[in-house]
Amino acid sequence: MDKPINLIAGPDPNPIKPNLMLPEGSCDAHCHIFGPAEKFPYHPNRSYTPPDASKDDLKKLHDHIGIDRAVIVHASCHGTYMDATLDAIASSNGKYRGTSIVEPSISDSELQRYHDGGIRAVRFNFVKHLESVPEEATVKRMADRIAAMGWHLVVHLDAQDIVELSPLLLSLPVPFVIDHMARVKANEGLAQEPFVQLIDLMRHENAWVKICGGERISADGPPFYDAIPFAQKLISTAPDRVLWGTDFPHPNVKNMPNDGHLVDLLGMYTDEEALLKKILVSNPDRLYFSN
Repeated sequence: MDKPINLIAGPDPNPIKPNLMLPEGSCDAHCHIFGPAEKFPYHPNRSYTPPDASKDDLKKLHDHIGIDRAVIVHASCHGTYMDATLDAIASSNGKYRGTSIVEPSISDSELQRYHDGGIRAVRFNFVKHLESVPEEATVKRMADRIAAMGWHLVVHLDAQDIVELSPLLLSLPVPFVIDHMARVKANEGLAQEPFVQLIDLMRHENAWVKICGGERISADGPPFYDAIPFAQKLISTAPDRVLWGTDFPHPNVKNMPNDGHLVDLLGMYTDEEALLKKILVSNPDRLYFSN
């Protein structure tokens, strides 16, 4: 029987209409779907239990804030039960892609089924409070297996671990995407070792980063302006390998953001039309929609 582990809050039910007008074809490259549990059960060994956030809830938000496409980041509360993510992609008329959580023993045929269903990455979680951390050999073997499929790895980590993990990431034969600006702590400044290491990683062609999670790295809380210098530095370092997402419905966040405000926060990261088009359209095109 499922256990009501660490019940978490749902998203702000009243997102504002953002002032920033997003370019046509904009992609939310980091969002989740939770349940509905009666159709897509949560994993019994999950570390948190969210309120349902269905594909319909996600589409309603996207229509409101001006998003046309999305990458569904399969959530750890569903474990390796991929049905909720695959169902959302299948109903999107080609506008969604997704990432996966898989067992190391997954068969080649199952990986191919996921590919046919719109999955383009395997996500590894190194955040210790969420679940057990994968072994280096497991990560390397999976990277070798997915390389020929044109997939990449998505890496969820804590800032203090990026220095230790960097040699592993740079040894991989596939691109890797670092979630949430590596969860650095904004109050420790741009010169903190984890952020310096992240910038160094971003000078390598296989390294990508998501400049979502301003609400996660902020020390000041809403409106999360202390995240701006970090996102700006990442954009200036590797503008062709930066992605953005809402992180809807914001699991395990201390200060629940308003999704409309997050869009306007992106406009403070950059208001250059060409850069916004890269971050929201052409960069996700290359990584998720080209194969």
